[in-house]
Amino acid sequence: MKFHWRDGNKIELLENGEEFYPRVYEVIRQAREEVLLETFILFEDKVGHALRDALIEAASRGVRIDVTVDGYGSADLTPEFVTPMTDVGIRIHIFDPRERLLGRRINLFRRLHRKIVVVDGEIAFIGGINFSADHLGDFGPGAKQDYAIQIEGPVVHDIHRFALTTIAPADPSRRWWRRRMRRQQADSYIGVNKGEARALFVVRDNDQHQNDIEQHYLQVIRDARSRLLIANAYFFPGYRVLREIRNAARRGVRVRMILQGQPDMPIAKFGARMLYNYLMRDGVEVHEYCRRPLHGKVALADYEWATVGSSNLDPLSLSLNLECNVMIRDHAFNKHLHERLDYLLQTDCRRIPLERIVRGYWWRAPLAFICFHIIRRFPRWAGMLPAHSPKITVLEPTSDRIDSGTPPFPREHS
Repeated sequence: MKFHWRDGNKIELLENGEEFYPRVYEVIRQAREEVLLETFILFEDKVGHALRDALIEAASRGVRIDVTVDGYGSADLTPEFVTPMTDVGIRIHIFDPRERLLGRRINLFRRLHRKIVVVDGEIAFIGGINFSADHLGDFGPGAKQDYAIQIEGPVVHDIHRFALTTIAPADPSRRWWRRRMRRQQADSYIGVNKGEARALFVVRDNDQHQNDIEQHYLQVIRDARSRLLIANAYFFPGYRVLREIRNAARRGVRVRMILQGQPDMPIAKFGARMLYNYLMRDGVEVHEYCRRPLHGKVALADYEWATVGSSNLDPLSLSLNLECNVMIRDHAFNKHLHERLDYLLQTDCRRIPLERIVRGYWWRAPLAFICFHIIRRFPRWAGMLPAHSPKITVLEPTSDRIDSGTPPFPREHS
């Protein structure tokens, strides 16, 4: 599937769950025909229950709803949570579910990490925010700092068409579904203009789009002339990305990085710090966000380009996971995102001084050397991992499930 730059979009930045969740619930409650939702994590907490209530209300009005969750990120959904949705006709798809091994989830690689909501083919949401209470400030010190966007306009057509192809099952009982997908693919109408933003929907998969998101980052970093600001939760990119970031600083671009200072996974901070010296010695400014865990995956360059999505700049996102970002060219959006990130820099970040890195432990230089060569070759090594064909399990309603307490009956599609 090919994607193209689309003019005439309206794109609004949504920061954290406080802005994201109410907007998504409101749009779902206003749905007329269809809701398509993909998420890495759906938890049975107050956020998950609020989403479920909104979906059930819409389905009760006849809205067609498909929810896709990842078998690793949402491994603990119970029949008690799922049953009320399937009983009103909501189709729950689980990407690559696996049995636990010694109580541990083993399907770590090739995860569905996207976060997509499309309602009636007219409004879409893309970003890094999962459906879990740890994206709300009242969760406590572990609450995540994150971003998403609400989109209206022609690019929603591409997102909608992509979401349909992801879930369309090879099932003769749903011929109408395949016909609808074919109409969407053949339809030349891509919606009326809603705003001034130019936008491109970009995905990373393990088939035809293995490097698309990384290639867009590389090109934008190479083209940057004034400023480059990257806020990324899990920063451990390949050698090419590191080199282009450093080269941008060398030619006079003000390059600022916002990385995790209070990580949800300590290894993320350890890995990123191995790269600080390489970047900072050529003028890259590294800032660590210290108020709470950073979960955002956003960036901007100069005064027009920006991106928001699910892709980290780490080996999992760039080489294995299923991801999606929206690339945006719009001065107003760039300006607003810059203001919000600059606010983080001024209030809740600490800048890492180069002197501290240079005076680090004696083992830092050889370890950094080893890290460079590992990440330089990681994409090729990752491709050698077992490339099984993940399946989507569809949870269907059964008449006796509530009484028996048995889990929903799975039906698998490649």
